[in-house]
Amino acid sequence: MRRTALWAVLAMVAPAAARAEPEDSFARVDAINRASLVMTVETGIVPRALGARIARALDQVAAEAAKPGADRPDDYLRIEPLIVAKAGPDATRLHSGRSRQDIIPTVLKLEQRDRLLALAEALDETRAALLTRAEGEADTIVPAYTNGVQAQPTTLGHYLLGYAEVLARDADRLHEAWGRLNLSPLGAAALGTSSFPVDRARLAALLGFDAPVENSYDAGQLAPLDMGLELTALAANLATTAGSFAQDLYAQYHQTRPWILLREGALTGPSSIMPQKRNPVALYALRMKASDVVGAAQAFAVMAHNVDSGMPDYKRNQAEPPGRTLAEAATMCRRWTSVLDGLVVDRARAADEVAADYATTTELADTLQREADVPFRLGHHFASELVSYGRSHDLRPADLPFPEVRRIYAEAAAGTGLKPDLPLDEARFRASLSARGMIDAAKGLGGPQPAEVRRMLSGARARLEADRDWLAGHRAGLASARGKRDAAFSDLAREP
Repeated sequence: MRRTALWAVLAMVAPAAARAEPEDSFARVDAINRASLVMTVETGIVPRALGARIARALDQVAAEAAKPGADRPDDYLRIEPLIVAKAGPDATRLHSGRSRQDIIPTVLKLEQRDRLLALAEALDETRAALLTRAEGEADTIVPAYTNGVQAQPTTLGHYLLGYAEVLARDADRLHEAWGRLNLSPLGAAALGTSSFPVDRARLAALLGFDAPVENSYDAGQLAPLDMGLELTALAANLATTAGSFAQDLYAQYHQTRPWILLREGALTGPSSIMPQKRNPVALYALRMKASDVVGAAQAFAVMAHNVDSGMPDYKRNQAEPPGRTLAEAATMCRRWTSVLDGLVVDRARAADEVAADYATTTELADTLQREADVPFRLGHHFASELVSYGRSHDLRPADLPFPEVRRIYAEAAAGTGLKPDLPLDEARFRASLSARGMIDAAKGLGGPQPAEVRRMLSGARARLEADRDWLAGHRAGLASARGKRDAAFSDLAREP
């Protein structure tokens, strides 16, 4: 396959708005400096007149760093000389009660926070795509598989709803992780705070955190490790589900006559030699990205494993740190959404695949027990013998000769004390082997029956809307905190 086909798909599944880079580490250190300056002036650590001078210096440094091609250092020790050059040596008072040991974890958390919300958005879009397709395919009968073998018929809507439920749990995990992530390390200093009257709660509020990480040793030395493990594990969990979905589709692509494919064009790619090939480029782009995420999570676990507390191994911006892993997971979700939008379902072919095998024989055994009081195990044995007979004679269930069916039942019932006569007439027997009849007869909670699928769809849509509200609320909260920080900083910068 030509390389251009893959990159065309990757460009399509990651829209420009979604690919926009979040703030870089320079911008995050700058935000930390602004919050620190506001707090140190408010608490009297830095005199107000000096604070105004430092504020103007910070604005000048940020403006110069915003110029095309300008250096944007990500280490405070490289940024501080730029500030001193404009505001003088007293500008180093900005660093009172701080250390790179609390600045770096704060930078990482600001990045992880942005990435987690971006992942939440991408995840919700994938859930929406699953629900849209599930609604459109609520009555589409398809085979379902266990142990890699056709097991029972279901509907494509029921199947897709299953994956939507998994992603809803991933959204729950993400929301729970947010509560632990959105706590500020800033003000913990190296690990034991300082003798300056640092207001850690004010720093947290100025940066949009819910509160500080209370224990100052935990804040900078321990939390980056376990939080990183939690975030990468969350991403890997989601990626494992995406990989499972991709493999399910591959099971069809391996067939000569698959019942589900990708729309030809941007999602597929040609072969350089075989004219008949329509390679599922978008599908393996999804699977590869899922593998990237799982691999990055394992890399972080290895990097964080078996080191002393406070080491830099799990705090450095290398080797797929948690923020980057979350970004990869968001890209994966966007690829998954693209695959869902491009699915082409051959309903007749799917129904024919179900009808070609004996996936409805469980319902035959259930019908015998429910309507004729035949013990389930006897009904199961009878149905199993029917399958053996039908397959050995190359017969579909609908083509089984009814006299042979009655004979096989009599043999199965021999010695059980039950009458040898099959207690179903031919019409009822054939109806019990109908895929539509089996699906419509289902009564259990969460089954593929149309009424239950509609009920689950309604609940899933309500959960999705609530989760979208959660995302909008948290983004609005961060924007509000930034607005308040900018206003306080601007007031300071305008001081004479």
